[in-house]
Amino acid sequence: MYWLNMLILLPLLGGLLIGLTGRNRTTFAQWAALAVTSAELLIVLGLWWVATPGANGYLYVVRVPWIPTMGIQYLLGMDGISLLLVLLTALLGPVAVLVSWHSIRHNWSTFAALILATQAGIMGVFLALDLVLFYVFWELMLVPMYFLIGLWGHERRLYAAYKFFLFTVTGSLLMLVAILGLYFVHGEQTGIYTFDYFELLHTQLPESSGMWLMLGFFVAFAVKIPLFPVHSWLPDAHTEAPTAGSILLAGLLLKTGTYGLIRFCLPLFPEASAIFAPVGMTLGVIGILYGALLALVQEDMKRLIAYSSISHLGFVVFGIYAWNLQGLNGAVLLMLAHGVTTGAMFALVGMLEERSGTRALTHLGGLLSPLPRLGAMLLLFTLSAMGMPGLANFAGEFLIIAGVFQISVGFAVAGALGIIAGVIYLLWMYQRAMLGEVKKNRAWIDLNLRETVALGILVIAVLWLGLYPVPFLDNVQVPVATLIELNTAAMAGTADALH
Repeated sequence: MYWLNMLILLPLLGGLLIGLTGRNRTTFAQWAALAVTSAELLIVLGLWWVATPGANGYLYVVRVPWIPTMGIQYLLGMDGISLLLVLLTALLGPVAVLVSWHSIRHNWSTFAALILATQAGIMGVFLALDLVLFYVFWELMLVPMYFLIGLWGHERRLYAAYKFFLFTVTGSLLMLVAILGLYFVHGEQTGIYTFDYFELLHTQLPESSGMWLMLGFFVAFAVKIPLFPVHSWLPDAHTEAPTAGSILLAGLLLKTGTYGLIRFCLPLFPEASAIFAPVGMTLGVIGILYGALLALVQEDMKRLIAYSSISHLGFVVFGIYAWNLQGLNGAVLLMLAHGVTTGAMFALVGMLEERSGTRALTHLGGLLSPLPRLGAMLLLFTLSAMGMPGLANFAGEFLIIAGVFQISVGFAVAGALGIIAGVIYLLWMYQRAMLGEVKKNRAWIDLNLRETVALGILVIAVLWLGLYPVPFLDNVQVPVATLIELNTAAMAGTADALH
């Protein structure tokens, strides 16, 4: 299916073309980047429209030999889960370009090329089903993001970029060791040395080696999510990144970590993951409460939203390791909802900073009166992030709590406390920024057409996810059912081993 190739090649080649020909041609670079990201979105919508699952639950598969002597292939595949995350990646592309229109004031062609390269890398992560190819894309998406933060970020951008890169590369190297370990174990068992995901699913792993290999993958994904205690790169990266960088980080890069748990940790190591599930849920609930408590004491709006991301992604991990129908469905829905909602909130904070020159809540206030459209948009997305019924986050959080409740009432109550804390810090943020007396007297300019279009795309997504999530749940029905069967078999295997 050559359209899968297009999802990766279009932003990659488009970014290369813009980078080479768009120097000192800002308008050309802006419109070309918008055209490429819009075309990407149209392709994904077309794939979603005509998608029909195959016998193994995959909608589209591309398989081409790459380095056959080592068992490495160019293997791409899209099932219902990866389809939705590819859709999210395509949706946030045009938004990232539009919100950067005037905030990026130098070297737009290189900036656009890096945005598109990041998008191509993320697309590859969500589509790659050869483990070496997956690792290549996993590393590819880090490099342009490093330069986006380091070149167009704020005052401490170099420190934040270095910290981001150091944390993520360290985790990636552990995953590479685990990939090689799985490759050799499978080869010794079958005589076939391959990195093919579908073949590796049938590898029989001893309990001890299976646990160590699973942990190699888990640590890499935990850093990217990020989970406590490997989370400290995220607030710095968000605070110093340009607005588009924050949108791509929160909306997409964090989802590659939770996607990795669903795609690789659970299916490749079901017995080890079943044993590890209580630890995974504990780390998830620590992330929920820790992120919420730190968000409560932030004065910088971007830093507050960054800590809220740690809390929300803790919820996703919570749902994944509940490993039942409600938990997994809720985890996928919340991944989408968080990407849309938090992406929009970072966009709005960027727009607010352009107008006021600050993100500090102590210097803001009373802006709902001079900026009614911006204030209304921020209120909508704040309510969504809080889990207000009818908006995006509610369905995912509700399903996750329902799934966790079946496993542990105590864990479910702890998750509910995280939601309550979220209501407090998000309303507190909105009240301090938008209500009360205006602290800065200047000629305020409300949202223009370009900004309204960018946010309007995300408003539609937030309302759709909140009011009618059925099409999204239908897409994940087959892969989620497969994961639950694996869990049942793993639990039975673990019980037999104990007896």
